[in-house]
Formats: sequence, structure tokens, C-alpha cells
Amino acid sequence: MSAAVSAPGSSSLRSRPVVKGFYEKRTGSIQYVVADPETRKCAIIDPVLDFDPSSGTTATVSADELLAYIEREGYRLEWILDTHPHADHFSAAGYLKDKTGAPTAIGEKVVEVQKLWKRIYNWPDSFPTDGSQWDRLFADGERFKVGSLDVEVMFTPGHTLASIAYLVGDAAFIHDTLFMPDSGTARADFPGGSAKALWQSILRIMALPDGTRLFTGHDYRPDGRAPQWESTVALQRQDNKHLVKARTEEEFVALRDARDRELPMPKLILQALQVNISGGRLPKPESNGRRYLKIPLDALEGAHWSE
Repeated sequence: MSAAVSAPGSSSLRSRPVVKGFYEKRTGSIQYVVADPETRKCAIIDPVLDFDPSSGTTATVSADELLAYIEREGYRLEWILDTHPHADHFSAAGYLKDKTGAPTAIGEKVVEVQKLWKRIYNWPDSFPTDGSQWDRLFADGERFKVGSLDVEVMFTPGHTLASIAYLVGDAAFIHDTLFMPDSGTARADFPGGSAKALWQSILRIMALPDGTRLFTGHDYRPDGRAPQWESTVALQRQDNKHLVKARTEEEFVALRDARDRELPMPKLILQALQVNISGGRLPKPESNGRRYLKIPLDALEGAHWSE
């Protein structure tokens, strides 16, 4: 398995950011704080806004835990970063932006996701599909800083058409492209997803140096094991249960498509996308002061009915 890719520069590889993962057990999501030990500046990656679908209750417990950690460590928050518009949890980017003033960012292809889901929700023309809900939209290969650390953006579509990974020193935040080796790879059957694109994104990640630390976006704890979220390129290449079975694009697409046909849609996809393509902001309150989510019926394939 190989592919040409621009790996982080040698100076970046000498940098080792401090990475702290926070497991959110309701959705199996991992939030991250990545910090420059030299300047004490940091970024938050993929923060979660708590949501209970049974009661419709929202809360900021998970996001506040990130802020408490940042305060305890004496860090200064520079960025609030999302890797893609999530389908199984609400992003807390909007809440954290209001709370801290730190800029928010996501990949530039989010505008395509906005256009797609705007049609699904039948939203009015007044909803902007230009990514203006974030402070910055990143292109493939774009670079920015967290303190003195160089960060490179890698376009990694497949799970969604807007997915990006962040390469920070010797660490790569690869969202839902690869899970831990015993869980395999991410599904690619959401609107705009592609198993072929996912394979190419995996090749880009696997072309990074063997020791690159990989931090995944979810862990569903197969066989009830404890949550895990850190691996390496070498470990994934050797042990990932999908990559050891599928050595070619054709084999991988067949494996991924067969697996995806067995999976129900995420329980929160219709709720989460309308929040997450709005920069992690809940719908505006209506005349009675309450907020409402809009659920389109019969909009997605993927329901698995019991006999």
C-alpha cells in the first residue's frame, strides 16, 4: 500500500505536541486538545455539544471539560477546529467560539455539504452555503500555526466529501477515516460519501512516516474493551482489520460497500447535520423562545427494519 504524499517537513517531525483526548461515551466520540509545550498555546479539535435525543436536552458538560483542562494546564486557546460536519454528534464549535472568542475552522469543501443538506432540509435561500459560519475554511495543503507548531491540512474525503485531517508535528488527527485497528475503517455511505475516495485518503495517511501518531475521531469499543484512540501508521498498516483484508482499491470498495449495507444510519444524523453545517450552532429560537430541529421524513436510505 503506497501513495505519493507530501509528508510534514523535518522540522515539524521534530515537534511533539501534547495531545489530550476526551472520550464522550454517549456517542463514542473523542475530543482533543493539542498543545504546543513551548508556547502553551493550543487548539481544540472536534468538540462535542451534549444532546439527549429522548428529551431534546442540550448541555455543555463535554465542552466545558475541555475549557477546564485548558485552564488547569495554563494553555491559551488559539483555534477551534472541526474535521468535518459530523453525523452522530453536535459540534460545540459555536458554543466555544462564543465562550472564548477563539476562531473556528473547517475544510473548504464544507460548502458542498451545506448545499447538499440545504436541499434535504428544504431550507430557504437565506441560509448561506458559503462556509461563512466559520472564521476560516482550509484548503488541502494549507498551513497554519498552533503556537510554534506547524499544522498542515490534508484533504481526506470518503467518509464525507468535506473531511480533512490535521497534521501537527508527529501527530495526525484523522477523524473517521481510520478507527483503531480492531474496528477497521469508517463508513462511506452518507450523502456525498465514497468508498473509492476513502481508499485514496487512507493511502495518503498510510504514506506518512511510520511513527506518526494517529488520533481517531470515534471508538465504539469492540467486545466491550476500554476506549482507545491513539495508534501509529505502522500499527494501522500491520493490524487494521480492513486494510489487511483489502490490499487494492477494488477489494476495499467491495468490503466497505458490503459492510455499509449492513449498517443503520446513525441515530442523530438528521438532527446533527442541521447543527453542524451551521458551524455548531443550534437553530434560532422561535416566537415562544424555544429552538426546534427539523426532521425530513423518508429522506435517507439505510433503514433496517426488524422482521
